[in-house]
Amino acid sequence: MKEGPDIAQIGSLIGDPARANMLTALMSGKALTATELAGTAGITLQTASSHLSKLEAGSLISQRKQGRHRYFALADDEVGLLLESLMGFAADRGFTRHRTGPKDPALRKARVCYNHLAGDYGVRLLDSLVAEEVIAGSGDTLALTGAGREKMAALGIDLSALTKSRRPVCRTCLDWSERRSHLAGSLGQALLGLFLDRGWAVREPGSRAVRFTGNGEKEFARLFPLPG
Repeated sequence: MKEGPDIAQIGSLIGDPARANMLTALMSGKALTATELAGTAGITLQTASSHLSKLEAGSLISQRKQGRHRYFALADDEVGLLLESLMGFAADRGFTRHRTGPKDPALRKARVCYNHLAGDYGVRLLDSLVAEEVIAGSGDTLALTGAGREKMAALGIDLSALTKSRRPVCRTCLDWSERRSHLAGSLGQALLGLFLDRGWAVREPGSRAVRFTGNGEKEFARLFPLPG
């Protein structure tokens, strides 16, 4: 028997079309019921339950009960990062499942990637933070600078809450549509929450797309200017 990580097992879990569709649906960051996921995958509820059991056993999803209902979500950030990376790899190699449609431009501009901002706006956000030396580092090794802590505090972000989490505060996530990195980690999640809470951006119903309002566009450009 070969030793080491078993990528074949993970690959088989993600590679099934129905399970892939359900995992992709959970990239919205919302917890969904088995019935909702069955509809997304185009399968019966009984079949969906079997798939969900396998995904949960493989630590790709988790569930919680609320009343009579069970809700499913991605297990953690690592699963979201893995799926986004796989989407980028598939797109780069020309493996697409549908023709380009009206939703594609919106998704490419700004969308939710599990719990943080992705797309063109996600990449612009990280580029601006690095250029202004709010974030320092290279590759996956990123950290808030002193100036960065001041800026985040001025925006009303509770840095103590971010640092108490076992998750990295700053990390990169390879964007499938831009082929460049956007900001993930607890800071990425906090900034997306800020944009939504202040009404600068809204979630498009039934989609991962995020739409910035006119005022949101102005505030985003003011706070996170593109490098000269």
